[in-house]
Amino acid sequence: MKHGCDTISLAIDTKEVSIIIKDFIKTYVNSSGCKRIVLGLSGGVDSAVAAVLCKEVLGKENVLCIFMPDETTPEDDIKHYESLVKKFDLKSTQINIAALVNQIQTVCLEKPDKMALANIKTRARMILLYEYANKTKSLVCGTSNKSELLIGYFTKYGDGGVDFQALGDLYKTQVYQLAEYLKLPKYLLSKPPTAGLWKGQTDEQELGMNYETLDKILHGLEQKLDIEEIQRIANVKKSDVERIRQMRIKSQHKRRTPLIPKIGLRTPGLDWRAPVQEG
Repeated sequence: MKHGCDTISLAIDTKEVSIIIKDFIKTYVNSSGCKRIVLGLSGGVDSAVAAVLCKEVLGKENVLCIFMPDETTPEDDIKHYESLVKKFDLKSTQINIAALVNQIQTVCLEKPDKMALANIKTRARMILLYEYANKTKSLVCGTSNKSELLIGYFTKYGDGGVDFQALGDLYKTQVYQLAEYLKLPKYLLSKPPTAGLWKGQTDEQELGMNYETLDKILHGLEQKLDIEEIQRIANVKKSDVERIRQMRIKSQHKRRTPLIPKIGLRTPGLDWRAPVQEG
């Protein structure tokens, strides 16, 4: 990727990127001793892209997509999920998590507020994905993108509780590019992104900006550009850049394994690391 003094380009070589991700999936699954993948299919573009790539690598029978709606799941997501499964011939099943979420609420120490309840929903989905993964010796494929990961826009041990993030180094706007390359339906690219965690919820409303702007800011930070330069290129206030920068800093704990005080010569997760891939 290149950027000049006035623009930030997030254009990718979609063919090359798809090859890299599929090779990663194949190598990582094989090296784990597993043969299958399970992932949560939501009716949105990120999970759709991940599902299609996984199927292209491992075949229909080795990739299970689980759709887990509840009472706040948008009707469009249900329709789009069904359409996507049919169009790409995906192996899939549905589990309504409403009863599970309600049961969890009854044993909470305090009644969950809106945000706590939203996190309960994503963690309930994680439990079901891993139950199936344990039973079938599968890996859980995450569907978060780089934009979400960098600002902590995901639930720790919820949608962040996975074995690998296939799209984790692609900004949201780059996921859209890959979706077009894979010939995903236009409705997935045009509808407002939402996790469906409460009625009327949308990603961009919560973030206070659209993903195109967010990605320009994040990419500027990745390139270590001056705040003033990012502000000019993204056409935002300096306070917007600083807000996103602080979101990235404050969410570091969500992107790491639990920290360990260093005592020994080499410490797990710090300086005793194994290669992510071999071959």
